[in-house]
Amino acid sequence: MFDPFIAPSGTLLGLLQRGRGDGTLHALTAPRAEALAALNQCVLRDPRQDWQVENRSLYYARLYLDLNGELDAIEAHLFGPEDVLDADESRTGLTLAVLGHLASYGRLDALALLRRYAAHGSNWAWALDELALRDDDAGLRALAAPVLARFGTDAEGEAELAAAVRDAFEPRPWRLWAEDPRESIATRVRAAQETGCFDRWQRQMRPTGPRPGWSVRAVFEWAQAGMDRGAALHVPAARCLVAVAGPEDRPEIVQAARTGTDAARCTALRYLADSNDPEALGLIEAAVADGTTVVVEAAVDAFERMRSVAAVDRARRWAQRPDPLGAAAGRMLACRGGARDKDLVLGALREVVRGEGPDAPTLWTLVDGAGRLGIACAAPVLRHIYRETASSHLRGRAAHALAATDPSFATGFAVECLWDCEETTREIAARHAETGDARVVERLRRLAADPAEEAEVQTAVRSRFGPDAAGD
Repeated sequence: MFDPFIAPSGTLLGLLQRGRGDGTLHALTAPRAEALAALNQCVLRDPRQDWQVENRSLYYARLYLDLNGELDAIEAHLFGPEDVLDADESRTGLTLAVLGHLASYGRLDALALLRRYAAHGSNWAWALDELALRDDDAGLRALAAPVLARFGTDAEGEAELAAAVRDAFEPRPWRLWAEDPRESIATRVRAAQETGCFDRWQRQMRPTGPRPGWSVRAVFEWAQAGMDRGAALHVPAARCLVAVAGPEDRPEIVQAARTGTDAARCTALRYLADSNDPEALGLIEAAVADGTTVVVEAAVDAFERMRSVAAVDRARRWAQRPDPLGAAAGRMLACRGGARDKDLVLGALREVVRGEGPDAPTLWTLVDGAGRLGIACAAPVLRHIYRETASSHLRGRAAHALAATDPSFATGFAVECLWDCEETTREIAARHAETGDARVVERLRRLAADPAEEAEVQTAVRSRFGPDAAGD
């Protein structure tokens, strides 16, 4: 997937790309043409850092509704020449998801575009999944012939069809087509369903990886063979050691953690850390000092998984280190430290923002830690992260932390969070936003009545208006 250009956070485009509530509020007061241009740019060029954890589709769909936006740009994007040249689902996935939400709100033009794209577009499977949730039976049955026509009737085509049926995210269309009155369609789909079930059974019955009867050395060799072909297997290999290693094997495992091959060293470090071996912390420190990049990463990861009191104590000693182990120590204290560790966590948080900026992956844990420990002095840094990060997921974590550290949150960021793209952020806003602001009451009522809103958000809204709600 392409790396999107993210506009500055103070611009309308930058706000919409980030999915911030202020993006919607600014768009509704901006000239309509300007707002729609920025919205279309976001929908046609997915701005998310990670589509698997960040939401945008409902946020953008709601704004299309508020602006009464036309879908001409979306239609051109879906059916342009690039759809043939670039079949990567990341090019059209967000667009199709937005259309799905618009269809659920009753936009018939969005429903028509989804049907047309399912019949003729390259990312047809995504469109079909959207329709499976929103279209009626008649609309889905009409797509049976054009979808099946994508697959040849030779052995290769039937295998591809079986794989499509097996891997479908939403099975409803295929179940309808299996009962289609047209025998040619029903017979073919039922055969594909049967083949897909058999393929799944075969995969489940085909064992892979080392067996419990293997020796410790065999597990290390298996991990090394994986590394040689570019596959990191030290994590499953460490789990295998749990099954095959006995007390008599400990010296061999400790030696591997000191001087073994990269794969053996990674495997041994993970195994020793998970079992809280008394030598694990010293071996991890040594690995960070003299190991390769792969070994250092495995050692740091193994350390962060540790839950012992000794590991937390060692984190307090390591937190000032200017290396990956020091960064890991800060994250460990953020997760498992106590009130005495507030200054260390705050220092780690500030250092990461200064050195790596507001989108550093390590901030997720540190931001959570600032909120968990109630570090009031972290509020300015958290507000900076909230404003500047391109990750809506990290911004949501910052909002949760601000709710615990910033007395101004209820009258400040909590208000705009009611329009945020992330449901967890809207939920925290629904619980905290000061209802003295007329916009807050109106927005809460709208969220409560919106059938597309998540249940957790609506529960939070009802807690503000219900008979047991505390007065604001």
